Amino acid sequence: MSPLGLARSIWSNRALIASLTKREISGRYKGSIFGVFWSLLSPLLMLTVFTFVFGEIFQARWAGAQVAGRLDFAAALFAGLLIYNFFSECLAKAPQLILSNPNYVKKVIFPLEVLAIVAVNAALFHLAVACLVLTVLVFFSGWTLGAGILCVPLILIPLVLLVLGLTWFVSALGVYLRDVSQIIAPALTAMLFLSPVFYPLSSVPAKMEWLFMANPVTFIIEQVRAVMLHQQSPNLAGLTLYGLIGLASAWLGFMFFQKTRRGFSDVL
Repeated sequence: MSPLGLARSIWSNRALIASLTKREISGRYKGSIFGVFWSLLSPLLMLTVFTFVFGEIFQARWAGAQVAGRLDFAAALFAGLLIYNFFSECLAKAPQLILSNPNYVKKVIFPLEVLAIVAVNAALFHLAVACLVLTVLVFFSGWTLGAGILCVPLILIPLVLLVLGLTWFVSALGVYLRDVSQIIAPALTAMLFLSPVFYPLSSVPAKMEWLFMANPVTFIIEQVRAVMLHQQSPNLAGLTLYGLIGLASAWLGFMFFQKTRRGFSDVL
């Protein structure tokens, strides 16, 4: 299927995707006292913990910060963490995405490919809420909040395409190879520490920089910090290249999913 065919498939199932996304988000907080409000409370609590641990206990300061205060470090750290969390949430869920929905597999007319889109959309919702928290934090910190924040959606588009492709690929592979779940967990942990979440990329030794740049979240993290914290323009050349990689990932991941889905019912 061509990329245009992929786009048509998504468009034709847009109502179903919207409905399942809404159910996925609300279902996560079903039965809790605060409900969907937890999507705001969770990043706030996480931010409070990191600010206390790194700001009060370790007395950490972020290189390049204007004031070098606790909130400056928290904002820089949180900017990296929310990008990683989006990537991690999608990939951690992917291996069980089809396995946990056997009823959909047995429905011949059900478009199984939308499950990956729903998972990514739900993660995008939490990312959007976290970005609002980050915006408020930057406003009250020593960083200067400028028009660069408007570029954040542009920066995130290539990452979303990449993650969507990987989610399709991993979800299909997880049906046939149950060990994928065991591989993904330590791989995501390694990615966390091999990405500039807790420190700027400039702190990485030059001879090791290639390893960090191979991490798919590194470039996006640096770009989000550049436009939100450092008042810099986005790297359009880098984003274009990343976007092409993201498109290739989405297309190839979708093709792999469609070719392997024929055997899902036999395995399940």
